[in-house]
Amino acid sequence: MAQRLIGAVAIAASLVWAQAALAQGGPPQAPPVTVAKPVVKEIVEQDDYTGRFEAADSVELRARVSGYLEAVRFRDGQIVREGDLLFVIDKRLYQATLARTTAAVNAAQTRLDFARLDFERFERLARSGTAPERQLEQTRQTFQQAQADIAALRADQETARLNLGFTEIRSPLNGRIGRKLVSEGNLVTADQTLLSTIVSIDPIYLNFDIDERSYIAYTRRVQAGEQQSGRAGAGFDVRAGLLDERNMPRVGRLEFLDNRIDPASGTMRARATFPNNDGLLTPGLFGRVQVPGSNPYKAVLIPEEAIGADQDRRFVWVVADDGSVAIRLIRPGPRIDGYRIVRTGLDGSERIVVVGLQRVRPGGRVTAQTIELPQSR
Repeated sequence: MAQRLIGAVAIAASLVWAQAALAQGGPPQAPPVTVAKPVVKEIVEQDDYTGRFEAADSVELRARVSGYLEAVRFRDGQIVREGDLLFVIDKRLYQATLARTTAAVNAAQTRLDFARLDFERFERLARSGTAPERQLEQTRQTFQQAQADIAALRADQETARLNLGFTEIRSPLNGRIGRKLVSEGNLVTADQTLLSTIVSIDPIYLNFDIDERSYIAYTRRVQAGEQQSGRAGAGFDVRAGLLDERNMPRVGRLEFLDNRIDPASGTMRARATFPNNDGLLTPGLFGRVQVPGSNPYKAVLIPEEAIGADQDRRFVWVVADDGSVAIRLIRPGPRIDGYRIVRTGLDGSERIVVVGLQRVRPGGRVTAQTIELPQSR
């Protein structure tokens, strides 16, 4: 909108200038240009990176017991909650094993009760001197053996109970499940057969790599106390967007930096966490992320079209009150809010040519049409 307004003003000024020159029939007047003061405001420079979204948690579903798959209790690709029943393996063999071990425990309990009574009786007789010590020791050994036997059988019973429970495979987390990889009726092998996968949805990670120079600058700001660290869960806010999202609408938290620079690429892996309430962010999606690259400061911002080039130099035309123009060399920085940051060369009080640079001549004069630049474009 602002660019269309500037263009319209420039065209109108050019027409007025041309009509005045033709009417007078004399030398052309000072060419019309559009001038404005730079935008001066507090900004934080942003470093742009690209990365990929990745699930915060990902699980491969495998059975912990072997058997024939009896039922699948989900639809491919649906959202599942922690504890939802997903697969059922034929339980009959494991139910029989649990029944057998339970019966063995009951029988062992009977032997243990008899051994305890026998031991207690001989213990009383031994105290009264009517039973030999050897027979007392034998009954004690039998009682202790019965205790050990029932402990082992109870462990077998608990194993059988666990195996029976493992025939029902439930979701370990909230997320989206993939497609079933095994159909009903197939044999499932414990700890080997992959049944499906689940990935968490909310929150989601965005992994990206930062270059060595940016990492050093960031670390120095942290050491100076000017910025929070991204390590150990402290973190700071970052913004991200998808390919069709222009203004980086998603706000997340950078909470992880790797422990070394990759010697092959000279970069360090970073990770930001983003909420994903709408479920749009999917693992594997390409994403753009903006990380604060400076402390807040007052910056001078000018339109890109106001900058002229002379070989490796960049300049702007500064217009005085009497319409005279002069070149001012500048050192531009990155773009922000639709403008170019001016590192050196301007303090924000100057009027510069923003439209009509091609009509300006060194040492000449211009007819200035002043406008006010918006804070962002």
